[in-house]
Amino acid sequence: MMRRFMTSILVLALLVCLALPALAEDSAESKTIRIIGTSDLHGKFMPWDYALNAASTSGSMTQLATAIAQYRTETTLLVDAGDTIQDNSADIFIRSGGPQPIIQAINALNYDVWVTGNHEFNYGMDVLKQTIAELKPKVLNGNVLDSAGEPIADGYAIFDLDGVRVCVIGMVTPNITRWDAVNLANCTVNDPLVATRAIIDAVQGQYDVLVGVFHMGIENEYGVDNSGVTDILNACPEFDVMVSSHEHALIPSMEINGVLVVQNKNHAETMSVIDLTLEKDGDGWKVVGKTAESVAIADYEADPELTEILTPYHEIACADAEQIVGTLEGGALAAENEIGSIPTAQIEDTALIDLINDVQMYYTGAPVSAAALFTMDANMYPGDIHKCDMALIYKYTNTLYKLHMNGAQLRKYMEWSAAYYNTWMPGDLTISFNPDIRAYNYDMFAGVNYEINIANEPGSRIENLTWPDGTPVADDDEFDIAVNNYRATSQLLAPGIVYEDGDMPTLLEIDVRGDIGGVRELIRDYIVNVKGGTITPECDGNWRVTGNDWDSDLRQKAVGLLAEGELAIPTSEDGRTPNVKAITEEDVLGFYEEPDAEAA
Repeated sequence: MMRRFMTSILVLALLVCLALPALAEDSAESKTIRIIGTSDLHGKFMPWDYALNAASTSGSMTQLATAIAQYRTETTLLVDAGDTIQDNSADIFIRSGGPQPIIQAINALNYDVWVTGNHEFNYGMDVLKQTIAELKPKVLNGNVLDSAGEPIADGYAIFDLDGVRVCVIGMVTPNITRWDAVNLANCTVNDPLVATRAIIDAVQGQYDVLVGVFHMGIENEYGVDNSGVTDILNACPEFDVMVSSHEHALIPSMEINGVLVVQNKNHAETMSVIDLTLEKDGDGWKVVGKTAESVAIADYEADPELTEILTPYHEIACADAEQIVGTLEGGALAAENEIGSIPTAQIEDTALIDLINDVQMYYTGAPVSAAALFTMDANMYPGDIHKCDMALIYKYTNTLYKLHMNGAQLRKYMEWSAAYYNTWMPGDLTISFNPDIRAYNYDMFAGVNYEINIANEPGSRIENLTWPDGTPVADDDEFDIAVNNYRATSQLLAPGIVYEDGDMPTLLEIDVRGDIGGVRELIRDYIVNVKGGTITPECDGNWRVTGNDWDSDLRQKAVGLLAEGELAIPTSEDGRTPNVKAITEEDVLGFYEEPDAEAA
């Protein structure tokens, strides 16, 4: 009996021993690799907003450092999808020609891949090439050639992660030719789909995992084919992962044609963490599982080591932001919002917008100007005016353009802009905005008087359009107009947006007074050298919204309920357009009981 028992034990032990190699072999047949993706950092190297000259802990490179350290493994690829060197006082470091703090941060964090964004082209090819030279990670851009016909960077790179071959392809949106046509003069910007397809065909058999890091949004822009990753992925299902960017929209995880797609918010507010499970497939590996999550960077403290590296740059940026350039007397440039989430400066004329338009007309000599409100809470209050206040009222580093157009073209442009408003319906108690139009695409005009009748449908809203002396603006009146470079190149001089071919305004001058700088620098120069350092709120009230024939009493009740938090103004799904639906009489009356008929 004992012998039989011992024999059974020996047989069992033998079977276990024989199984162990097989178990070990099964374990070796599976691996996990990780990709951490960031994008649209826009100069946010420290937890500080230099436009406001105040702390901003919603995201920064120093906080990213802490998060990356937590999630990074031995088989992690760290990639960034561009729009890195523009915004948040990045200009002062670029102009100085010295090291850029945001680039120092990327190098310190040992990124593996960096892809050019559209804003990298804002400063010209020399600055871009210098930036690329300073970067330690592999720089990718597969669809832009310089003026000599040479690629500005490689289109792809292959990395070995514990025996897994990961091919990364990098592309930028082809619409850079709209925004930076001058900077790209004599350069070639190729169709990213054509460039991508060529790379995939060339590297067949050389990779196990294919990753796209594209500075492109999900859908096409301006009707340009292949300017969104959806077109790319529908034509190139070989991709396993696509790190999209450019839109500043949070996409923790989505699927397009079987490809896992992620996208991050801007200013280092989020990072994407992607895990790929692979199994052995002959001599290579195949992806059998994909997961992704978005990590909120506001939850992380700043990394002390990176903070120490970046502190000298922070001190320079703060000192620059604190320079006093003038004084505002006599009140704020914009009235406080009657309803907190509805910017007054977009529903009535203000001294804030008039200041920007006055600056643009002064330096171009044009009798007409158009400008947008970039920041919903933009304002300037009485007291010292600091340099940082320029970025507060004019967020972007746009330059000034001068165009020539006629009255018919002006009206078409104004109608395009006025589509920003939702059509007012009987019973509405607030003015609301089109969720599909960004605030920066709503221009307010100076040099003409006009009304916007929002009870009319888009395309027929501009009424009583006159010159300042009351003379109607005739279709054949000809004049110059001042706009920023973005509006000129992206909409007014791009066929199919506001105008068709043959019907566009004429470009007269780019980068007007470029010796001073862009619009932001021109505002500062205007305050210092034209106004003698002192400005007062000046608003001519040349335009107004009409057609909103609401019940005044119910309107005031709506304002009260909104102030108390009983009602709320909705925002677009992507969070980028405020106030997308009107508060109605029905909303307000729902808070009041119907009178008791019997008691009455």
